[in-house]
Amino acid sequence: MNLKVLISFLGLVAYASCNPLKLNVTQLLCNSPEADAAAQVSLDFINAQHTHGYKYTLNQIEDFEVITKPDGTQVYLLELEFLETKCHVYHPKLVSECEVRPKSEMAVEADCDVALSEAGGNFSVVAFKCKTEIETIGLCVGCIILDALNDTDGNQLVQNTLEHLNKNHTLQATFALLDIGRLTHQIIGGGARRIAEYAIIETNCTSVDDVNCVPLDHAVARHGFCHAEGNGNNAQATCEIFEVGSAPPAGPVSPSTKQGLKHHELTALHDPSATGYLSSESHSAEKAPVVKRTAGDPQPALVAKPEILLPRCPGKVIHF
Repeated sequence: MNLKVLISFLGLVAYASCNPLKLNVTQLLCNSPEADAAAQVSLDFINAQHTHGYKYTLNQIEDFEVITKPDGTQVYLLELEFLETKCHVYHPKLVSECEVRPKSEMAVEADCDVALSEAGGNFSVVAFKCKTEIETIGLCVGCIILDALNDTDGNQLVQNTLEHLNKNHTLQATFALLDIGRLTHQIIGGGARRIAEYAIIETNCTSVDDVNCVPLDHAVARHGFCHAEGNGNNAQATCEIFEVGSAPPAGPVSPSTKQGLKHHELTALHDPSATGYLSSESHSAEKAPVVKRTAGDPQPALVAKPEILLPRCPGKVIHF
C-alpha cells in the first residue's frame, strides 16, 4: 500500500469515527390516537414526580416523531405543553376533573420534551425535560400579582388562618402546613387583598394545645387544601379535607419555600439512563404507567383527502 492510499484510508476511518450512523427519524401526526396515548402516559408520569404545588394537564401536543435505531428498537419523542390546574398534587380528583388556572391569575405553563419506549403496545417514559414558566400579563388595576412563596405577609396569612382552623374545626385533629401552593395579592380599594392557597396534613396531635406535633404518614393521614383571603387579622379561609388514603403515598412533608420562588417548578431534567435523546440545555428510573394500544395499527395518512390539508403538527389546542 503506497503512502497516498494509506493516508486516504486513515482519513476515511477518522471521518467515520466522527460521524455516527444516522438514525431513521419518522415524523408522526400530533392529532392521532397514538399521540394522545403517548401524551397521556407522559402527563401521568411527570405529574407523579411532582410533589409540590399543582397537578398539570395537557394543553397541546407540539411535535411527535419516532426514532428507529440500527437494532430495530424505537424511541418516541414528544414535545408537549402542559398547563397548571387548581388541584394540588395531593388532591384526590383526577386531572381530567380539575379546573385549569386562567391566564388572569398568572397561570403557570410547562414545555416538556419526553422520550418513551414502546413494547407490545405499551408506552413507558425513559426520560423527560421540562421548563416551567409563569404566564405574563400587563400591569393593570386589580390584577392578581404572584408573590414569592416565602413572602412575609403571605406566610402570615397562612399561619393565622391555619391556627384559626385548628381552633374551630370538630375533627379531633391538629393539622400542620404541608405545602404553600400559591401566594398572590390584588390592589383594591382599601389596600392590598392577599390570597393564599396551601395544603395541610393531619398530625399526631388531637388538640391545638398539644405540643411537638408530628405529621402522620401520608398513607394514614387526612390531607386538606385551603383557600385564604384577607389581610392582617381580617382574614378567612375555607378548607376542603380529604379522606384517609385519598392522597398519593409519596412526597416531602416540609413546605418548599426556596428564596424568591414564585411557583413550584417541574423537575427540569429526568434522564436516569442518560439516554442522550434529551439535551440538558433546554429544559425515575421507575416504570411509567402504561396505555394499551393495538400493536401494528397503521399510521393514518398525513393528508386524508386533497381538500383537507391538515398540518402534521402541532396538534389541537385543548384549553388556551
